[in-house]
Amino acid sequence: MSAALTRYAYLGPAGTFTEQALRTLPEVAGAEMLPMVTVPEALRAVRDGIADAALVPLENSVEGAVPPTLDGLAGGERLMIKREVLMPVTFNLYAAPGADIAALKTVASHPHGLAQCQGWLRENVPQAELVSSPSTADAAEGVVRGDWDAAVCAPVAGQRHHLAELAVDVADNAAAVTRFILVTRPAPPPARTGADVTSMVAFIAHDRTGALLEVLTEFAVRGINLTRIESRPTKERIGRYCFFLDCDGHIEDARVGEALMGLRRVCADVRFLGSYPRAGADHEGDGRAEPSDDDFADAAAWLARVRAGNA
Repeated sequence: MSAALTRYAYLGPAGTFTEQALRTLPEVAGAEMLPMVTVPEALRAVRDGIADAALVPLENSVEGAVPPTLDGLAGGERLMIKREVLMPVTFNLYAAPGADIAALKTVASHPHGLAQCQGWLRENVPQAELVSSPSTADAAEGVVRGDWDAAVCAPVAGQRHHLAELAVDVADNAAAVTRFILVTRPAPPPARTGADVTSMVAFIAHDRTGALLEVLTEFAVRGINLTRIESRPTKERIGRYCFFLDCDGHIEDARVGEALMGLRRVCADVRFLGSYPRAGADHEGDGRAEPSDDDFADAAAWLARVRAGNA
């Protein structure tokens, strides 16, 4: 990451899982961190030059995609994903000091937080009304303000506001992970590592039989593994969708570049979102990128020989 990046926006307020994820990046040490109320505001800060980069949640292993992030990447001035961060999600229940869990009447959290803890909450605080808040950190702040009795949030938020810890690890799925992405204004992608992800948005030209199959075929015929596909409405009219795609590989890989060109031929538009290192991968190469490129080059050389009458 360029040393010129010194201002990082993130989904705030202070104490969110997003801040926790952002602080895991070594390059953020000593940089200015700018909490934003919503994902669109964090992305707008980058587009307007208020921030050099923004870290926002993209998807959760339990609740799926984060629609404001998808919509923010598909529309508006183009942004580039520079890297991803995978963060295990740990939820605790916090309240004002002296509170009794049996007397709680309201419990607040971000909608994803409530969804991931709903089983535990139904069993342990069935009397409490569940209240949605803009973020888990805001839920903790709401306890301090007296807006509600308790909050389901990250430990960092509860500790920041000196709240009482009534219960730990209250999520229904202890293995939940959230995927965050760091976005900047358009720039050349990070160098190829051999263990990369390429992300894009494909806009279907016409709603017709086989339109999505055409898109998928561009990857299948080249042996490219699609790791994620997600549809979102284009907001033009009912029934019109775009598709978010993640695949193994880097745009510098011959087969990935060819797939992108193929998409450009069959789609109304293709928005390249970036090629970046896969989080947690061995960046010396995982054996998936190089062999396919070698096969691609070998096939091209064979075809040239056939055309020349030498094979």
